[in-house]
Amino acid sequence: MTRVLVVEDDPQLVRALVINLQARRYGVDPAPDGTTALRIAAARQPDVVLLDLGLPDMDGTDVIRALRGWTRVPILVLSARRASDEKVAALDAGADDYITKPFSMDELLARLRAAVRRTDDVPLAPETTLVMTDGFTIDLLAKKATRAGHDVRLTPTEWHLLEILVTNPGRLITQKHLLAEVWGVSQSNKTNYLRVYMAQLRRKLEADPAHPRYLITEPGMGYRFES
Repeated sequence: MTRVLVVEDDPQLVRALVINLQARRYGVDPAPDGTTALRIAAARQPDVVLLDLGLPDMDGTDVIRALRGWTRVPILVLSARRASDEKVAALDAGADDYITKPFSMDELLARLRAAVRRTDDVPLAPETTLVMTDGFTIDLLAKKATRAGHDVRLTPTEWHLLEILVTNPGRLITQKHLLAEVWGVSQSNKTNYLRVYMAQLRRKLEADPAHPRYLITEPGMGYRFES
């Protein structure tokens, strides 16, 4: 049974989450504050964490940092905070996804299933050299991309950006992280760079660049590679 740690201080929302999760055969451990959440996480070893940021005893980002000190369990933030800088702060702290309240239960359950699937998938091993999709293939060792049997010419910057995304399949990589890795910390606010280069990558790799299948934008937050 997949165990879900629900860290939320709103009793009505907790009740709704518990009912919906248990109906789908998830085990649920509710925690009303950060201190309780960290204690339960250590004792119960959950498979996924649903976390509100506005907790009565500490900020949710502090809970994320504490968990990331010892576990890679998927953390899905559930928060009414809509400011992009707060979303980015949670993701940079180590959250895997961010869902804004109010949300539909169907969307939450879909993202929860996706998070669990990603942990079940075998991650890319260091010796992995090929990332294959139905649309294109990336040879990490040869630093070469092919599409429909033809080589795709990528600039060094395009390659660096693509390499970060494909080696973290399914994980949302923040704009700040990508900018710092590819262009340096001093350029971490130049989000227009990302828009331009991601558009170029989609034109070269996606069958329908306007409706990408693999290189996905999370508006205001970052990008993810979906295999």
